[in-house]
Amino acid sequence: MQQRNMTAAELWADFATPIANADDYVRSLRGRRMMIYFMGERVAEPADHPVIRPSINAMAESYRLAAERPELGSAQPAGANRAVNRFLHVPAAPGDLVAKHEMQRELGRRTGTCFQRCVGLDAISSCHSVTFDIDAANGTDYHKRFLAFLGRAQTANVVIGGAMTDPKGDRSKPPHQQSDPDMFLRVVRRDADGVYISGAKMHQTGAVNSHWLIVMPTMRMTDADRDWSVVGAVRVDAPGLTYVVGRQTNDTRAVDGGALDAGNAQFAGQEAMIVFDNVFVPHEHVFMDGEWQFASSLVERFTTYHRSSYVCKTGLGDVLIGAAASAAEHNGVETASHIRDKLVEMTHLNETIYSSCMAAAHQAKPVASGAWINDEMLSNVAKHNVTRFPFEISRLAQDIAGGLIVTMPSEKDLQNNEIGPLIRKFLHGRDGVEVTDRMRILRLIENMTIGRNAVGYLTESLHGAGSPQAQRIQIARAMKLDEKKARARNLAGITGPARDR
Repeated sequence: MQQRNMTAAELWADFATPIANADDYVRSLRGRRMMIYFMGERVAEPADHPVIRPSINAMAESYRLAAERPELGSAQPAGANRAVNRFLHVPAAPGDLVAKHEMQRELGRRTGTCFQRCVGLDAISSCHSVTFDIDAANGTDYHKRFLAFLGRAQTANVVIGGAMTDPKGDRSKPPHQQSDPDMFLRVVRRDADGVYISGAKMHQTGAVNSHWLIVMPTMRMTDADRDWSVVGAVRVDAPGLTYVVGRQTNDTRAVDGGALDAGNAQFAGQEAMIVFDNVFVPHEHVFMDGEWQFASSLVERFTTYHRSSYVCKTGLGDVLIGAAASAAEHNGVETASHIRDKLVEMTHLNETIYSSCMAAAHQAKPVASGAWINDEMLSNVAKHNVTRFPFEISRLAQDIAGGLIVTMPSEKDLQNNEIGPLIRKFLHGRDGVEVTDRMRILRLIENMTIGRNAVGYLTESLHGAGSPQAQRIQIARAMKLDEKKARARNLAGITGPARDR
């Protein structure tokens, strides 16, 4: 049984055989005896739970993509003699970020939901450069520790999740002023072997489907917040961890309905609250401990990476546009001018998101560690687009689909011997289209716009990697207004100094 004082080498012993494919990945999740709860009950085996399994399927697609399209799903680090999964690769050139975004869009197309690995990828990319900077300033060895951890992860081909968002408690107060110090994850004890952390992380995407978590501060810290300025890697099955899987709209349709009613027959996302109770982290897996001055850099770099990662929503947008076009065909109205115009508008909005994310990748810049990071302004513009456009795309999809997406009888009604024939008769659309096919497309639109996968497409688009105001603050900081005013004054022929504000 895993003990609190296990060394890094001992913690990696279970991963001696690398994960080779999607089936291996699913097998690697079994038998871990984690403390996971859903709907008030302990989940004995998440891989067999009907509500959790679709999210595991979505994450497994990242392994399947690496096998089927290695140019997207894998990458070869400089100096390495083998390729690694791209979700474990620190971008070393703008082309890496371009390929990353192409991979994310493709996975969005394949799953129609959140595939849950982007937070971990953006966490390792951020830690790579920030640990380098801490060492350069303080003579520590965090970067060496991090590279050793990442190398083991790449060899084992595991899933790393990122954990940044704290409960925050009274948001007008910093961590050290909270009435309950656990409102932000903190170091509660240190000994010769490592540190012990307590607190919680909220809204953690794909947490129970991962193998490791990298915990990070969620905000700028001060000298009084040293104990809360911690970064480290923790096995998801470490003693002291408890997971509470969050509810999602219509999530139990996988239990009380069927594949038709679920909308997306195979895939879903997943979030959880993670409670840390004296969780041990060996020194080898500690990448920041008290260096509060670097917490803001870590958060800013993570959000710059992660805001561009929302290019994944364009993959979901591709699916939703296709579903809306199919619904129009089933109704026999696909040639109507207003339908075509709405589909064009949906595509325009979707490609606008894509173009800003890709521009941020192409305009990437290097940092001292050798990693490359997306352009900050364009990443924030991209994410700000994501906080708006999927909502309009969803509105137009619902407009095209019609009210039946929320009034349609259930799959069980369809299977009933008495009323099933009536449903087939009165839900008939265009000749030659199976009623069940029409129902499945409508359920998919429901699923993505107001159902379970609207979590990943809409609410996550609004709040993930910071809510809209967070992007507006960064855009305001980077908009170089004085430079723009000077250019305008020059062209207007104004030679005097600008008026002081």
